Parts: sequence; C-alpha cells; structure tokens
Amino acid sequence: MLSVLGTRINSVRVMPKRFADKGHPEDGLWGRWARLVLRHPWRVAAVGTAIVLVLAGIGTQLVPNEAQLKNFPGSGTGIAGRNALAAAQISPGVMKPFNILVKPGGDPQRIAAQVRGVEGVAGAVAPSDWRRNGSSIVEAFPAIDGAAPGIQGVINRLNTSLSGTRASLGGTPAVDRDFVHAIYGNFGYVLAFVLIVTLILLARAFRSIVLPIKAVILNLLSLAAAYGIVVFIFQEGHGSSIWGISATQAIPAWIPLMIFAFLYGLSMDYEVFMLSRMREAYDETHSTNRAIELGLARTGKLVTSAALILFFAFLVLSSSPGYEIKPFAIGLAAGIIFDATVIRALLVPALMRLLGEANWWMPDWTRTALFLPKRERAPEAAAENV
Repeated sequence: MLSVLGTRINSVRVMPKRFADKGHPEDGLWGRWARLVLRHPWRVAAVGTAIVLVLAGIGTQLVPNEAQLKNFPGSGTGIAGRNALAAAQISPGVMKPFNILVKPGGDPQRIAAQVRGVEGVAGAVAPSDWRRNGSSIVEAFPAIDGAAPGIQGVINRLNTSLSGTRASLGGTPAVDRDFVHAIYGNFGYVLAFVLIVTLILLARAFRSIVLPIKAVILNLLSLAAAYGIVVFIFQEGHGSSIWGISATQAIPAWIPLMIFAFLYGLSMDYEVFMLSRMREAYDETHSTNRAIELGLARTGKLVTSAALILFFAFLVLSSSPGYEIKPFAIGLAAGIIFDATVIRALLVPALMRLLGEANWWMPDWTRTALFLPKRERAPEAAAENV
C-alpha cells in the first residue's frame, strides 16, 4: 500500500501545522529532553529511582488471593445476604465451605464428628441424602472466611485430621489455595527461564553484556511498580471508588501473572526499539552521549504514542462490568504509561549516561559463547601494527 500511495499518503493533514515535525527529530522536544538528561544524569536518575522504589515497595505488599466476603465489591441480593449473615454473627465460612469426599467404606458421620473437633472449623454436617454408590459428602464450615489469611492453617489441620481415613479434602477454600500454589509454585523457574533467554537474545542483538542486564533489571522494577499501582488503588482502595468498588485487601491470583506476561513483553519491546537506535547511532558516531541523544530523540515520540494507544484501550476495558477485569485493565494501562515515561524517558538515558563507555562492554569469551564474530580492530590500530 505504501508503495502504491507513495508521497500521496501525506496529502491529507491530520495534525495542525504547529504540531507537525519540523527538521530533525533531535531538534524537537525529545531532543531537548535528551540533552537535559545528559546534562543532569544524577538528578534525573535519582528522581526516577525514587518513584520506582516507592511504587515497587508498595507492590511487595500484593496479596494474590480471592477477596474475603466482607471486602467483595458490588451490590445486589448476594451482598445483601452477606450483610445479613454478618449481622446475625454467622461465620462467613458458610459461603465457602469445605467439601470432604468420603470414599466407599468410610463412615461419613464419624468423619463429620472428627472434623468438628479441628481448630478453625465451626461445624460439619453429613446429610444422608448426600450418598451415592457408597461414596458420600461431608460439608465443613470454617470459622473464618475461606479467603482469610489464616485459612491455610485450617486446611493443613484438616488434611492432618483426615490422614489415614478414606476421605479427601475439597471445596472452594482448598481449591483456591491449590490454584495459588499451582500458579506461583513454579513461577520462579519460569521467571528464571524468561530472564536467561532475554539476556542471551539481547546480548546478541546489542553486542553488549551491560545493556541486557540493565534492561532486565529495569523491566523487573517496572513490573514491580505496576503491581504497586494495582495494590495502591484496588487492594488498599485509594481511588478504587472511581470504578465503583471498595478496597478488596487482595488481588485475584491470576491477575499478577497476566500483568507480568503482558507488561514484560511490551516493556522489553520498547527497550529493544530504543536501544536498537542507540546502538546504530553509537556504531555511526562512536559517542555514547550522541547515541543517547539520537536514540531518545528518534524513538521517544513513537514509544509514548504507542503507549498512549494501549493505555486508552485498557482504560476503556476497565469500564467493563465485573470486578476482576478492573484491576487487570488498570494494572496494564498504568504499567504501560509508567514504563514509557519514568523508565524509558528518565532511567534508561540517565543510567546509560552514567555508565558511559561501559554500556558497550562485551568480553571476547562471551562473544565466543554467543557465536558472535570477534571485534575487528580499528583501522588506525591495524595501520600502527603494520
């Protein structure tokens, strides 16, 4: 299409003249900003680091779990029933009971009596109608909410109590805990694999060891800051009323994992885009400062424009009905804007300015390990040796 249209693609003006590009990108706003960062790298790095550390610190308080009944947002008959239970001082555990499967040969009444004596269990029943082909169900009610922090202890005690019997524990609280363990039990291995692959690919692309390490560290900090935004708004409730919900004191377990999958890929995409231009400029000029200036000036507007498009798309998604979609969408929207501004516009150029020529360091042994050709000697050096 571009080949057919040629220069005619620019015949329709979509922006006022005063907003149109004039001259070289480095003469515009992003070029001026790049030169400001180059003049004051310590100050810019300090501001960016402070913002990241504050939000990342909040992000460490993230609780991946279902919201407790008392904190579950929304309205309607279900919420009215919750309030009625609370007013009658009935345990919220009745809304998320344990279901214990008693296999053929087991005595459900004895199991129910045994479970009633477990600390943290408010009661247990074994209706005669809940029996089929020798199997039966015992329902036990925890004394606390099925999503409360202490529920894991109740689950452990129940499993210990049922050990050696012909019964196994199930139900919403146990399933939720198994789900969290399944997601995060091997997450460390998944994260390590992603980081190692990222380091290898970026080292080959940028012919540097320092730039990939910096990129990975900044991406992880950006991700932690995005978690901090989600915790601040939804878990702690500072501003969640805008979306018609109150503080949930927890974030559904699948949301942090999905935010990681989206944001890590998007932020690394921005990083590669920006650093590729800087690497090209460095190869042409052999000046780190000039590479930072040209790279940021030529990619800053494109990166922020792409981030704004995604930001508004996810912002619209946050208006969808349903509680869980809101923290997911806002986490992505805020995380993308944060990465494109604080990380890419502040920390990346400032840290590269402070690192100087060390940005491009790559020992020969890593080149061999990554199957990269060894550095060619500069023409001047070769002439001297002759």
